[in-house]
Amino acid sequence: KVHGLSHKFGYKTRRNKLYVCEDCGHTSIDPANHYGHIKVMHPYSSLIHRQYDRRQFKFDSNTSSTSSSNNNTLISTSERSFSSPFKNDRSKLMDGHKIKTKSKFKVRHQKHKLFRANEPLLSVLMWGVNFSIHELENVNIPVMLLPEHFKAYVKIRIDNQNFNKEVMPSHFKVKEYCPLVFRAFREYWKIHDSRFRDSLTEPLIPLSETTKSNLTLYQSSDRRFILKCIAKEDVEQIHNILPEYHRYIVETQGDTLLPHFYALYRLTVDDKESYVLVMRNVLSTKYKIHYKYDVKGSTVDRSATDKEKLNPCPTLKDNDFIEGKRTIDLGSEQKKIFMERLKRDVNFLVSQHKMDYSLLIGIHDLDQGGIERDQTTSSGDMNTSDLSGNESSEGSESPAQIGDDYSSDEPFTMRSSEASSRRELYNLGVIDILTYYGMKKKSAHVAKTKLSGSDADGISTVRPEIYARRFLDFIDRNFT
Repeated sequence: KVHGLSHKFGYKTRRNKLYVCEDCGHTSIDPANHYGHIKVMHPYSSLIHRQYDRRQFKFDSNTSSTSSSNNNTLISTSERSFSSPFKNDRSKLMDGHKIKTKSKFKVRHQKHKLFRANEPLLSVLMWGVNFSIHELENVNIPVMLLPEHFKAYVKIRIDNQNFNKEVMPSHFKVKEYCPLVFRAFREYWKIHDSRFRDSLTEPLIPLSETTKSNLTLYQSSDRRFILKCIAKEDVEQIHNILPEYHRYIVETQGDTLLPHFYALYRLTVDDKESYVLVMRNVLSTKYKIHYKYDVKGSTVDRSATDKEKLNPCPTLKDNDFIEGKRTIDLGSEQKKIFMERLKRDVNFLVSQHKMDYSLLIGIHDLDQGGIERDQTTSSGDMNTSDLSGNESSEGSESPAQIGDDYSSDEPFTMRSSEASSRRELYNLGVIDILTYYGMKKKSAHVAKTKLSGSDADGISTVRPEIYARRFLDFIDRNFT
């Protein structure tokens, strides 16, 4: 732009452009000179001064004056003359007629994805996931993971000055922990990087529920992934158990009820650090969840509050499970397989001195029916109330059709036994496995024991061995 003229007159300063005055034929290749000529010589002109392509003008060395031929305007200078391919439209302009000319500019379409979100943190997360997956495409997969891979990280800092500030913060940092290790986890559970990226670069949806530590939860638009903002202490615990966790996943070939960890990021926006853990969603991505329980095997302070029960699909707890006389009817064969897998996972947690974990149970009643959403529905058509199965979709299928393909893409799903009076689908998975039984928890155990008195056996803060035994006993009693 030259002194703002490009904006005012629509001119572009580029090569091979000739600016022509249609009052007197004055020509110039500089828009500033052209504007100066108009301002001085024709201050009251209302004509539209167009720009012409010099390559389309005919050069005539013998002509020194302005003439007309075949309705083309010939424009001369003191040295050479050019014949315009455009008609002299002055009379039409004066009569108020509009003249349509072919645009010389091509439409430019967006080539790069914009990571738009309501919160700057989510925009940065979407950008970071895309950047990380793109970088991993150029990294060879190691034959085996070495100790150095469990300490590796990728960190990038972005400083923009008045650039793209409508979409992204001007200054932010993204750090991904152990990228090769988490890529190996995704491969074990058959999560392709492109699918992972596509899921997390669509607008994320905040869940209305919060954790016991008031940490924020998000869900991907396709409902496959849960994103949890965790504390810095939890990041330390993940690093502590990651080598053994990886070894355990390899030994079991990914056949586990433990959380499926897919990625871990640190995001810095406005000098505030946030840690985001990406996991597989235990609950169904397709079927409506009618009942939901979080059980630990303890009874002290293990009831949903009255406020929580007002939610359309509240997360109930141990005492609610017992008072409702609930049972999970898997049948003898399925229960045997499930309990063997659960005991193996719990023994691993005991070896890592973990406690305070729980079993998340999501129940879909086949007789009530209800599909969460059409798998082809775009994320823009979804609302937060749909995430917990609070609103059934239109056009629900018959109960006989629902649940026939539940095992194809949902590893945490089991079906009730044929002998059961209930026709249900169960989503079962162990969650919140990062609590370490150290000095802090030992002190909490002593304090809670004194406060609870005779109910001390029901508190959740106990030694890992006691916690595991009580947890398995509760599951074994209530699963048939």
